[in-house]
Amino acid sequence: MTMRPNVEPQLHPARLMDLRPTQMTVGMAEVARKRSQWTAHAKTDGGLFLGEHMIPVVIGPRKRPWLIDHHHLALALHHEGVEHVLISVVARLDHLKKPQFLTFMDNCNWLHTFDASGERREYGALPRKLTGLGDDPYRSLAGEVRRAGGYAKNLTPYSEFLWADFFRHRVSHKRAAMLEPATVADAVTLARSPSARHLPGWSGADAD
Repeated sequence: MTMRPNVEPQLHPARLMDLRPTQMTVGMAEVARKRSQWTAHAKTDGGLFLGEHMIPVVIGPRKRPWLIDHHHLALALHHEGVEHVLISVVARLDHLKKPQFLTFMDNCNWLHTFDASGERREYGALPRKLTGLGDDPYRSLAGEVRRAGGYAKNLTPYSEFLWADFFRHRVSHKRAAMLEPATVADAVTLARSPSARHLPGWSGADAD
């Protein structure tokens, strides 16, 4: 079971560029969607939007905040010129040395050190800033499939990356990158097939 300490809200803002990513990739199409969402709110209720989307972090060595969710939103806000966000501290681990900190984070499923090819990398390969996140089109495809009803939203850490890797072996990179409606429809069919029944949120015929 993933450890979920109580969230301690932090009412002061943090600089987006101070946040350390805990994953290597995002789906850039997903980032674009988040940018559009922010644009729709920025001029009318931008402050309320940010207040309702606090960024969860773990405080690590040297008191650096490590981002453990909302990477897509954080990167989208950066691209839109936002410099500060509200953070919520999930755990304070700044007393640990970095090797012990990273091991603990990994064991809590707070790290996802897989690259855009689905290959696991060393901890040192994690980007140091949001702008270092790479594009994994299969992560974008996974998001589109979920919104199309291919599977249910699930609290399993990095669940959409698990779906992304499932599609990586079944959908060509070219089709995933183009993200056309026909590709999403085919991926929804794949998501509901028995071959996906081990994945979180599976909504196939035999799902409970």
